[in-house]
Amino acid sequence: MSSDLGRLGLKEAIEEGASYADIRIGEILDENLTVKNGVPDETNLLHTKGFGIRAMIKGAWGFAASVDVTRKEVIETSREAVAIANASAKLRKKSGSLKKRLVRRDKYSTAMKKDPADVPLEDKMEVLMDAERTLARHSPFIKVSYAFFRAMLEKKLFMSTDGDEISQQINWCGGGIAAVAIKNGEVQRRSYPSSFRGNFATSGYEFFESLDLPQHARQTAEEAVNLLSAEKCPSGTKDLILTGDQLALQIHESCGHPTELDRALGMEADYAGTSFLTTDKLGKFRYGSKNVSIVADATVPKGLGTFGYDDEGTPAKKVYLVRDGMFVGYQSSRETATLLRQDESSGGMRADSPLALPLIRMTNINLLPGKWMAEEVVENTKDGILMETNRSWSIDDRRLNFQFGTEIGWTIKRGSKEKLVRNPTYTGSTPDFWGSCDAVSKDDWKMWGTPNCGKGVPGQVMYVGHGCGTARFKKVKVGLIK
Repeated sequence: MSSDLGRLGLKEAIEEGASYADIRIGEILDENLTVKNGVPDETNLLHTKGFGIRAMIKGAWGFAASVDVTRKEVIETSREAVAIANASAKLRKKSGSLKKRLVRRDKYSTAMKKDPADVPLEDKMEVLMDAERTLARHSPFIKVSYAFFRAMLEKKLFMSTDGDEISQQINWCGGGIAAVAIKNGEVQRRSYPSSFRGNFATSGYEFFESLDLPQHARQTAEEAVNLLSAEKCPSGTKDLILTGDQLALQIHESCGHPTELDRALGMEADYAGTSFLTTDKLGKFRYGSKNVSIVADATVPKGLGTFGYDDEGTPAKKVYLVRDGMFVGYQSSRETATLLRQDESSGGMRADSPLALPLIRMTNINLLPGKWMAEEVVENTKDGILMETNRSWSIDDRRLNFQFGTEIGWTIKRGSKEKLVRNPTYTGSTPDFWGSCDAVSKDDWKMWGTPNCGKGVPGQVMYVGHGCGTARFKKVKVGLIK
């Protein structure tokens, strides 16, 4: 990628009157493969290429982008970004500024052993066909069967008028399987290793191989069929145990989104609302029990939100959001960190393409390991229910009140898993729910990848991660609540 074009765009912005400007030049390759009911259903390779320029004048932003990466277009787009900043400055009531930081000139690449692009399409499809075939043949009640693969390569160059010049190459991949069983009007679905097309990591093809989809297909199909005749989820108040694949989404919705500082400041509201974690609560509000410590960590190996630098040139870091149950930090940008008088940005400004404006986005929002073994959590539960793999969710626009449904559950009696139950659901309020957390495991802690986090208008879809294991929550409302 041409640093000469970057310097040209920045020079033009300054000459047009910008006090600060940055440019991102990028290229993305996104491969999606799906096998459904015995035949290839999707074989796509999407290519995105372009650049985006931000310019600041009198504390107001302008942004413009183009897919035409040429000298002429860079100059014209830079002028457009400055013109938009000038127009914004006339309407902005309060001037913004950027938190100062060290200038960076660096390179970063995802660590991997096997480049997904080097693996023949036939080899990837063979794995998917094998896994899907095992699902479909397990039972005549399996009416729909899927197997998925996805890999993304993003190359990007960031340059700023501060003097930054950072090039990155980020690779991630993963996949999964799903089976839908139908009998007498009852429909049940089981997924592996998680719902919404599986699990993903910043890694090479070796991560997809480690999922071993064909080996797990039989159990996945068997559970889908068994759910057809399972009892309904009991209703009432019980101790709730969540495994990592479901806990990851709980963290995403009720911990990740409300700690985004633009939501708390009311700067982001159109897409999925604001946040109950208003700035007056910082350092004073008990978010959860002493067992709950949550970090935003863009450095953890294989996390889907792991990188070298965000799209403002801030280096990846680990930032506490909740420490021993107390709300202590936000996910922020260089500008919002200044507004809140924070020491520095959390390093989470990202855009889903070079053509989009960076927003405060989750990196890896992780529940830190506790002191328990996962088996001990179950063995220590007298009357509860264990739920696994998300099926549905609903949460209000302040990220406070929620309801989640999972694909499968088991009743827990006197420390052992007993009856399989179908359509399990639970409901709660975020601080009460996390305040009831009395056990967090350490031995099954792992990273889970979510490649479809939506935010912003126009909407952007970002890839984020969540590290967690198994956790227990006391006296939670489950099933149908009257």
